[in-house]
This record gives sequence, C-alpha cells and structure tokens, in this order.
Amino acid sequence: MSLHPTSSPAADAAALDPITLSVIQSGLQQVCDEMDLSFSRAAFSPVIAEANDRSDGIYSAQDGSLIAQGSQGLPVFVGTMQYSTRTLISMIAEGRAAAPKPGDIYIVNDPYLGGTHLMDVRFAMPVWRGGEIFCWLSNTGHWPDTGGAVPGGFSASATSVEQEGLRLPPVRLFKEGELDQEIYSIICSNIRVADQRIGDVKAQAAALYVGEARLTRMLDRYGDATVRDAIAELRRRAADQMRANVALIPPGTYRSTAYVDSDGVVDTPLEIRLAIHADGTKLRFDFEGSSPPCMGPMNSVLATTHSSVYLAMRHIFPDVPISAGAFEPLEITRPEGTFLDAQYPRPVSGCAAEVSQRIAEAVFAALVEALPDRVTAAPAGSSGNFALGGSVPEEGRNFVMYQISGGGYGGYAGGDGISNGCSTIGISKAPPVEIMEQQFPVLYHRYALREGSGGAGQHRGGFGLDYEVELRRGEARASFVMDHGRFGPQGALGGADGAVNSVVVTQGGQSFTPPHLSKAQDIPLKAGDRVRVGTPGGGGYGNPLTRDPSLVAEDVRLGRYTPTQARDMFGVAVDRAGLVDGPGTEALRAG
Repeated sequence: MSLHPTSSPAADAAALDPITLSVIQSGLQQVCDEMDLSFSRAAFSPVIAEANDRSDGIYSAQDGSLIAQGSQGLPVFVGTMQYSTRTLISMIAEGRAAAPKPGDIYIVNDPYLGGTHLMDVRFAMPVWRGGEIFCWLSNTGHWPDTGGAVPGGFSASATSVEQEGLRLPPVRLFKEGELDQEIYSIICSNIRVADQRIGDVKAQAAALYVGEARLTRMLDRYGDATVRDAIAELRRRAADQMRANVALIPPGTYRSTAYVDSDGVVDTPLEIRLAIHADGTKLRFDFEGSSPPCMGPMNSVLATTHSSVYLAMRHIFPDVPISAGAFEPLEITRPEGTFLDAQYPRPVSGCAAEVSQRIAEAVFAALVEALPDRVTAAPAGSSGNFALGGSVPEEGRNFVMYQISGGGYGGYAGGDGISNGCSTIGISKAPPVEIMEQQFPVLYHRYALREGSGGAGQHRGGFGLDYEVELRRGEARASFVMDHGRFGPQGALGGADGAVNSVVVTQGGQSFTPPHLSKAQDIPLKAGDRVRVGTPGGGGYGNPLTRDPSLVAEDVRLGRYTPTQARDMFGVAVDRAGLVDGPGTEALRAG
C-alpha cells in the first residue's frame, strides 16, 4: 500500500503491508509521546513538569484495551489506565456515567475503579469519527494534593480512603470543550493550594486535545479501516512475541516472597507470596498466602496489582511492544482476601509507589533462576514519597511540596546496577534541586550518591541517594510513605541485599528516626529543622567472593566503599590508595 494519503477512509485495508504497518505503529507511538511532552511542558507542578510523573495512552473504544502508551510515561500506569478506561466504558453503557459528546473529558481518581492512589488523577476523552467513537485517549498526572488528612495525600496512618483525599467517580470536567466551573469549584474546595491546580488541569486536557489532532491527521491519511486493522495486527504480534519469550522459561513453578516493612499503623511486616506457574505457552501468577488486608495505606487495588505484574514482565522482556496483546499470555489469579486486592474503604496511598514495586520485586526474585541472563537482583523499589506542606506567613502563601527520589538498581549478569536510577514503576525523576528551592521555602544541604549502599555481589548493586533538606521559612508538616526501611532490596544468586532506606528528622537540633522507619505523617517542622533521607541501594548479583578484585579496588579508590567494607563484603584486602595488596602485586583474596 502506498504511503501517500488514501482516496477514502474506507480504503481497502486487506493489503496492509509491513512498511505501512510499521509506519502506523510508529505514528501511534508518536501521538502518545507528543501527549506526554505537551503535558509536561504545560504543567505547573514540578512533580509533573520536571519529574514526569504522568502518562498518556490510546485505548480501544470497544473494551478499553491498550493500543499504545507514551515511551516517556510511567509503566505502572500501563495496566491501571486500561482498567480505568474499561470501567468508564462499562459505566457509560450501564447508565452509571453520563454519555459523552465530542469535546467531553472525564476526570476520575477512584482507586477502586481501576486507579492507583488518589493523587494520580486520570482524564479520558473519546475520539470521534463519523459520529462514532473510534478510540479513547487517556492520561494520568500526579497532583501534589487532593485534600485529606495531610498535605500531599501520603497519610502514613490513614485507616480509610476518606482520610487520604477527595475521591472522584467518572464525571465530565470538560463538556464539549468547556471547563465545567461548578465541578471544578467542588474539586478546588477540597484540596490545598487550589489556585495552582488550574495550570495542571489545563495542561492535562491540552495533552488530550493534542493527541486528538495528531491521531485525526493520521486517520485522515491512512483511513480508519487501515488503522483499525493495523491496531489488531499489532496486538496479535505483541501477544505472539510475549508467548515466544514465555517459552524461554522452563515449565515448572517458581516461588518467591517479598516483604513490605509495615502498613504504617501496625508495625508488622506484610508478606507477598508469589507462585508463577509456567507451562511453555503462558504464565500464571498466584499470590495465595499473601498477607490479609491491612489497616494502614499499604493496600493495593486490583488494577495496580495487575499493572505491577505487567511492568515487571516489561522489565524482563523490554523488546515486546506495549499493547494489550503483551498481557494475553499472562494470567493473574485474583488475590481475594489479601492486601493485594483492596476493597473500599481500605486506604491505598502506598499502593502505586511502594506496594507495586514489592510485587515487581517478587516477580524478579521468582524468575531470576529461570532467566539468570535477563533478570536482575532487586532494585531500590521505593519512590521515596516525601510530602511537605505548610505556610510562609510573611509571604502570605501556602505550599505543598512533593519529593520523589531514585535509588540503586540491582546487579545483573552483565555488570553492576545503575546508581540513583528512577523507580521500578516508571521513568519519573527527582525534580532539580534549583527548581525545588525556587518554588518552596527549602534549602538542600546535601544531594549525593549514598556510597556503600549497593549490595555486595559478583556484580554489586547500584548506590542510592543521600539528600538533606532544611525548611528555611514558616512552618510545615512532613509526611513519608516509603518502604525498604526494614528489609533491603533482595540480592540474587548469592548476592547480598542492598542497604535499607534511612530517614532522619532533626527538630530543634534533636534527631530521630520515625517508629515505622520510613513511614510517618504530620511531623511538625519549623524554620531550621531538617530531613535527611538515604534511599536503598540495589541488591547484589552472584557470589561477592567472585567479584573481580580490581573492581573492588576501584570502588575503594573512588570512595564508594571503605577498605573495611571491601574486606568484609567482598573478601578483598585494599589499602587506602585503592591498590589490592600493595603496588605492583597480583590481586589476592583476603585471608
């Protein structure tokens, strides 16, 4: 088929050739990427504009299945946005949500309808062709605040979802292209620093309108039938490609256990028990035996649990294109009666950023022996959620600051883990220190690699981040919902665990660690008080005693490990100059 415009949208799609298929695939991806970039560039909040805590995608008009997702979006949303779009379509069909018109945009953040936590706010808009819906465009952005008990929404002690913020069912925030001021005023009346949200709202809507324009142009060029056939073919190929990868896993059952430190209320670990059943054509994921629903906010809704499995497999097999087809060979038994299938009114603020990463860690730990050349030791596995909200009376303003941070990746068969990488669930990165200091009354005294935090191994884990921030003016309340404060990221195949998360708060010159280690809420801070965070290092891969001594010496020379750590962790004697057993000698193992 020619790459020139078709004479009619109804042009024969049967002659779909590989070149046209590839061009359409790239075109769909480009639509999503442009939505991502438009969203970030127009957004007001640093967590979206700088940290890229957002995602955009295209979804089927029939069942909400994923067609394409932006390459710059968070992978954890790959399953949840499909789930929420599917739920919206069902609610419209059942009359539980208003029927759409051209230009309408729905807003929803209800976790139990396919969401994550309340701060992840979804917009969805139908794309019309010839009076019918061709597909849906949807995006998610992390709002810095949606109300609730504490600024930022990360209430470590919440025991119901109402304490976490405003919960929105699917309603039309934009009606035929116009913002519904009544609904918007209800939202603004329930969130902090509401005057700043209009920038994010308009950016989120504008990204969908950009996607609509780009997609319409592609449909006009190739014809609706051709694009529809290409979408079906791309889904089929993604399913076949995932099945081919699944066939690499020897048939059998692979088990693992991952731990959540605590739920923030009861100081007892939560267990994620996973059994993966492989039969050569599909994988079945069974979480039977995992901990029951918890009191605190570390419950996971079903959509996030599914999405966590999908993103873990995406890490293992990154060559498979993102579409609903990639999920077809992956069966997930519903984990009823566990904290991985949260029901209303269980609190869920920690599900997307923390529990999701423990689920992915369980998948990695289960499959590393079956796929040692593809699966890594556990990464840091925490988004480092730190929210700071307060006021500066002398300036007459309130603020809500949200900080995410990176950590170490796990070692792998080909080398050491990356240091200060983004979280397992996405590509979001910490906003630049300069931006944070400009927008909020804070000063960063330290922002550096956390040397020594990588787990020992033949290939060591990457290092986490060490930062310290001071409140300069006014008063504020600090809240944390992090994890890996009790159990470090798991090593693999004989490798050691990475260092645990560390949080130290200094009030009036006195320092302390929260009782739940890296979970706390409503800690009052005054000018001069500080918070210091050390994020986890990645797990080590392989026996540490088999690590190349010259690599150990290089790490010591660069200050990454001390000579004592080199001896204790790797069994290598290194002097302070970074030389192994003295200049000019062969590298000898310490006795």
